[in-house]
Amino acid sequence: MFLNDNFLLTTDIAQTLFHDHAKSMPIIDYHCHLDPQEIYENKHFPNLTAAWLYGDHYKWRLMRANGIPESHITGDASDYDKFLAWARTVPKAIGNPLYSWTHLELRRFFGVTELLNEESAPRIWEVVNRKLATSPFQRRNLIKNANVKVICTTDDPADTLQYHQLLREEEQAFQVLPTFRPDKALNIDASGFKDWLGRLEQVVQKPLNSYASLVSALKQRIGFFHEQGCRLSDHALDVLRYLACDEAEPEMIFAKRLAGETLSPDEVTMYRSELLTALIGFYHEKDWTMQLHIHAYRNNNTPMFRKLGPDTGYDALNDLPLTEALSQLLDRAESGQFLPKTILYSLNPKDYPALLTLMGCYQKETVGKMQLGSGWWYNDTRNGMREQLTLFADHSLLSNFVGMLTDSRSFLSYTRHEYFRRVLCGLIGEWVERGEAPDDLAMLGQMVEDIAYGNASKYFGFSSVG
Repeated sequence: MFLNDNFLLTTDIAQTLFHDHAKSMPIIDYHCHLDPQEIYENKHFPNLTAAWLYGDHYKWRLMRANGIPESHITGDASDYDKFLAWARTVPKAIGNPLYSWTHLELRRFFGVTELLNEESAPRIWEVVNRKLATSPFQRRNLIKNANVKVICTTDDPADTLQYHQLLREEEQAFQVLPTFRPDKALNIDASGFKDWLGRLEQVVQKPLNSYASLVSALKQRIGFFHEQGCRLSDHALDVLRYLACDEAEPEMIFAKRLAGETLSPDEVTMYRSELLTALIGFYHEKDWTMQLHIHAYRNNNTPMFRKLGPDTGYDALNDLPLTEALSQLLDRAESGQFLPKTILYSLNPKDYPALLTLMGCYQKETVGKMQLGSGWWYNDTRNGMREQLTLFADHSLLSNFVGMLTDSRSFLSYTRHEYFRRVLCGLIGEWVERGEAPDDLAMLGQMVEDIAYGNASKYFGFSSVG
């Protein structure tokens, strides 16, 4: 039966592990893209399309695959017509996780058990919109009702963190903590680098006319972020290259960029390598966790990028060399005794064995110091989650895994944690059935609870925040 109490749970022990151990555990969403201002302002969504389809390029890609015109995806069609276009797409999505996620979200948040299709869409639209207009369905209450305890947003060093501060003062049910994301500092070759530098100057209230002044400003901002509860950094390293250089080189490269001169690829790589290494040292000083998101290949459709901009559903997996550059980066930090806790993600799952064997070279003192990040983006499917969990167990200690995240801009995406927990319990149940794991509910139940919640709470140090 579709989405019954035991969906994805094919063994008795899997069902017990989920219902008695995983299901009720709180959620720590340690990497997402929710807007803290939206959380703070706590407004009602005007309709289901606004809550469900705005900004969701997972859904947009499927709608494009179904021949839906762009006017009904990101264009000027009405919200109701966009919803109907999604309703026409959903029945064709069987086998895709979005089919399950769509109906999970309708059930868990709105109590709607009817399948979404063209015929049911008008009824579902009316039922859900009536609920969205009431207090229990304001943004913060959606978070509370999903049993979320910690949300880590994604924040630029130049952000003021105003809304994090306001939320800390008045929200008691859950924490919203910043994550330090300095991509714009590292991307010295980007067209907007100098404009971003100006924003950072305004925040730190001093001129940033040298590489040394930039490093000092970033260290200052890390201190400020830490005061606001930040315990993680995050980096989008779509292409990971590494070139060490002497101390004078970054300063010369920075000056050349400020003068408007074009940098060579090697100069860009040297600058990024040196600045990232400096940042890693600062993270270590604060006992932060560093996240490296590797091998996205972005903005592949040039006409649509020009029309819609980034993050609109035109990114893919990258397929470039990885191990040598990553090893050089990690080894330099380890040699200097400043390698922090680190989570390694790759959008390309073929990188998992390389990441796992490499991270095993740097495990030290901290439980699970080096982590293989959860199935991310295109890999948070049932098969993708199982592959990540299986390979993690093959090469490391799955019991120390810090678990699932949403990586989402949607307030309705927390059912992905339920989906992940069902996949986890299902996989462990299969191991027991095959005699690969003991039929010990106390031990396995603790393992599931730790992966669902406990490990993340300890690893990131959230219990000491605020």
